[in-house]
Amino acid sequence: MDRRTFVTIVAGTCLLPSLAVRAQQDGKPVRIGLLAPATEPGAGSRIDLAALRTGLRELGWVEGKNLSIEIRWAGENSRRQRELAADLRALPVVLILAFGTSTIRAAHDGAPGLPIVMVNAGDPVGAGFVASLARPGGDLTGTSAAGEEVLAKQLELLAAAVPKVRRVSVLMNSANPANGFFFDAMSLRANTLGLQLERIDVEAEGDLDKAMARAKGGALVVVGDPMFLRRRASITALAVRHQVPSVFGGREYVAAGGLMSFLSSNAWHWRTAAGFVDKIIKGAKPADIPVEQPTRFELVINARTAKALGISMPQALLARADEVIQ
Repeated sequence: MDRRTFVTIVAGTCLLPSLAVRAQQDGKPVRIGLLAPATEPGAGSRIDLAALRTGLRELGWVEGKNLSIEIRWAGENSRRQRELAADLRALPVVLILAFGTSTIRAAHDGAPGLPIVMVNAGDPVGAGFVASLARPGGDLTGTSAAGEEVLAKQLELLAAAVPKVRRVSVLMNSANPANGFFFDAMSLRANTLGLQLERIDVEAEGDLDKAMARAKGGALVVVGDPMFLRRRASITALAVRHQVPSVFGGREYVAAGGLMSFLSSNAWHWRTAAGFVDKIIKGAKPADIPVEQPTRFELVINARTAKALGISMPQALLARADEVIQ
């Protein structure tokens, strides 16, 4: 980094709190940015604007009155995400909300020095975003998906649903910087369950058919990712065709025909993110705001899919489910 770039970043960072304060004093809306890993709003994007706006409104922030949200539908291309993050910083905005591990990294790289509110970060410590959950120590804070604990629990659910399974494939987007950490953590739990893990990385949607065929003869964990969410109907159909019991992160997959899902509420992450926005606008530093993790998780089971796979779901597992789709 050359001296001019360094000075520009430092100067811009120093101005951020005063920009927010000045906007409030002048009666102008405070402007924040949102970087979304989708090309447009929709049910499959997991960008829950309604939950975010509800959380902000409860804290006194109302769009068109004292708040402006600049949304950039960046898609999944990391270069494009970084460019749009830089554009948001130049407006300027006082912070950027970013959803998901890859988008969070792009936001941080594209807008260095700007506060980033993470929404549903897979594992912010493992990805190197924060020093610790209690003391982030940098420009990023927000909500974490408790990734390694969730993925370990998904393995347990597969073992309970299909006791005879021994080989479990793990479907990952190769662009996710937390993959190595996740897979290592899952391997530790797999060893105690007597399971053999196989990591399957995909780079593009065209790789999914072959990837799903590789899982045949075993079971499958699909690590949450915008690419997989968008192709959830194809992935769940292929899982049934190849007779692969699968567990996912998100009810959307089960509604599309997946066997099981175990994950925290998406709406919780967005409503909780509003609290981070409120604190940063009022002058708190991300370094001093602890990362929050969900305490409640939802288990959803598709009974139709279980039947199609020839699985007799244990009654104990069905009783634990928050929802059983018939």
